[in-house]
Amino acid sequence: MFTLLLVEDDRKLAAMLQKHLEKYQYRVERVEDFGKVMETFRAVSPHLVLLDVNLPRFDGFYWCRQLRAETTCPILFISAREGHLDQVLALENGADDYLTKPFHYELVTAKVGSHLRRAYGSLSARQEERLVEAAGLRLYPERLLVKGDAGEVELSQKEVLLLLALLERAGRVVSREKLLDLLWEDQHFVDDNTLNVYVTRIRKKLRELGREHSIETVRGSGYRFQTDEPDLSGRLP
Repeated sequence: MFTLLLVEDDRKLAAMLQKHLEKYQYRVERVEDFGKVMETFRAVSPHLVLLDVNLPRFDGFYWCRQLRAETTCPILFISAREGHLDQVLALENGADDYLTKPFHYELVTAKVGSHLRRAYGSLSARQEERLVEAAGLRLYPERLLVKGDAGEVELSQKEVLLLLALLERAGRVVSREKLLDLLWEDQHFVDDNTLNVYVTRIRKKLRELGREHSIETVRGSGYRFQTDEPDLSGRLP
């Protein structure tokens, strides 16, 4: 598991970004005392640093120079400052990339994965081969791919998160609230029907693998991935 260090003084944003990255199996540590960024870095020994520009005491450019004096790990700036000069300063002080706020969490995740692959090569490649299996289905989350006896189909990132949650709890009910929380950081702004739409999309894709009935709707509770495909032939036993 890769460890990321998040240096961000906006606690709400930091918490939401941490929650999102942890969905992708990253260990995320946050700096709490912004006068002790280097002490936290040494204690955590992260594989990658996410660094804001506007920080208490010293700005991100200062801390980037201090970090670069001790590490070659990727450093990604995340900042509301959009000026070209700020981006130039970030790169000149040793940063590897610069993302401006507001940003899509999926873009941050993609950038983190890209820089980790570039920096650690085979270690990152092994992480990408993570495999989750249940009832003859094989899900490769980082490849956005699910395989079965009848072939393979590609999934979107949201579909992967949804199917992953169900496969990891195969045979057990996963509540709608849990799934909404996993798929969207702020479910209050998500139409309740949106989850139904994603479940329908996954069922259609699983149909290509001969497993269209594997996701069962449990009324009033949520969904369950069935470990045995039900007999829907209509014949009496």
